[in-house]
Amino acid sequence: MKKFPELAALCLLAALPVLASAQVSALIVQQAYMRQTPGGDTAAVYLTLQNTGARPVIVIGVQSPYASSAMLHTSSIEKGQSKMRAKDTLVIAPGKKVNFEPGGTHVMLTGFKRKVGVGQTVPLVFLLAGGGRVETAVVVRPLGAQ
Repeated sequence: MKKFPELAALCLLAALPVLASAQVSALIVQQAYMRQTPGGDTAAVYLTLQNTGARPVIVIGVQSPYASSAMLHTSSIEKGQSKMRAKDTLVIAPGKKVNFEPGGTHVMLTGFKRKVGVGQTVPLVFLLAGGGRVETAVVVRPLGAQ
């Protein structure tokens, strides 16, 4: 029985590197959805990202196992024409929200690897500076949904 405290201490010491590397993200994903794309292989994802932490959160990419490509995009109107551009990073200030919505910032998924129907979900992963990841499920809504 005298060896139990020593064994417990050794186990705790062995686990410290794992515990120290575990990251709890301050990023919350809310209301993630995309519209069904019958016959198409491109879809925009809309959602809200909220930083509940005391430091900025920097999104450096996005992935989905259901799509060949996933990118952060932003849309704008320039000289009367709609323009869409890829964004390399997205910085979310402490305590702030960023809305991904039609006509603005969104996630663009292209090259779907499988068909998804209304009511199903598409996995999405936000990649963060520093190596963090935030996973979410995007609900597929009907084509005309808001």
